[in-house]
Amino acid sequence: MCILDETDETILHREIKARPEPLLDLLTPYIGNIVVGVECMHCWYWVSDFCTQHGIDFILGHALYMKAIHGGKAKNDRIDSYKIAHLIRGGNFPMAYVYPPEMRAARDLLRRRTRIVRHGADLKAHVKNTTSQYNLPPNNLDLKYPCAREAMRDCFDDAFVQRNVDLDLNIIAFYRHELSSIECFIEKHAKHHNGRDYHILTSFPGIGRILALTILYEVGDIGRFNTVQDFASYSRLIKCKAESAGKSYGTQGNKIGNAHLKWAFGEIAVLYLRGNDKAKAYLLKLQKRMSKAKALSALAHKIGRCVYYMLKNQKVFDEKRFLTGEVAGQGELNV
Repeated sequence: MCILDETDETILHREIKARPEPLLDLLTPYIGNIVVGVECMHCWYWVSDFCTQHGIDFILGHALYMKAIHGGKAKNDRIDSYKIAHLIRGGNFPMAYVYPPEMRAARDLLRRRTRIVRHGADLKAHVKNTTSQYNLPPNNLDLKYPCAREAMRDCFDDAFVQRNVDLDLNIIAFYRHELSSIECFIEKHAKHHNGRDYHILTSFPGIGRILALTILYEVGDIGRFNTVQDFASYSRLIKCKAESAGKSYGTQGNKIGNAHLKWAFGEIAVLYLRGNDKAKAYLLKLQKRMSKAKALSALAHKIGRCVYYMLKNQKVFDEKRFLTGEVAGQGELNV
């Protein structure tokens, strides 16, 4: 903890236990005249809730923007707290969004679900690779179904190889059971948290249950984005340029933003094209000016902008306006 006064003098600079009681004892004399700022790490939740409970102003710092801390030659907790206090004092503290606590745990559970799904995909790939490794005929079984998993139970003569594959199959079966339960649980509470936005999102072709939940919980309050450009930047749908003295030095900062939204809009772009002749014709039109990969990125950007206005204006999807370059109430939508 480091506390500075209005004259930039250090009033207090000491280490305390990461518990509410010693923190309250330390801050009590200053409540009403103090702002608490912390770096955006995994453990900021309890500090935010503590400050809300005791009426203390709280701000959250964007970790990647804190170059004054990460760029130092020496770095420890004592130096970090002093630099954070000076950033706040000088008005240079890069603030991040303090996600509301009532939806925070649901967002974390949804992110956890995504990691489990990706691990399940790795297990399915291992089963297929093992089949190829022992020169068996390739199979096109979808291992999310019980009958497909049972078909793989006696494929290998070597008991150790079969046991290796059985381990994958057993974990996949457990994942399928748990993930199905978790998805229903999150969807049920999403309708309670923000059911209107959830149904607006599902009106877009290609946005199913999981993608709608991802956007809903990663965005939170759409009103925190003043412009559609802010939303596109946060969703990693635009590239950043590094320029100095009129010269361009490539791109930087492409990893700053929400990776979950970046993934979601990329998935939506692919799913929107599936069986949609009008969307495919629009993609071909884009490919006359750019490669297919860039055209897909441009389509994902366009979808992101469309979703922003859908949530902002509380309007369902209008495909005619979308493909002709308009978004409800906002005129032209250029890519």
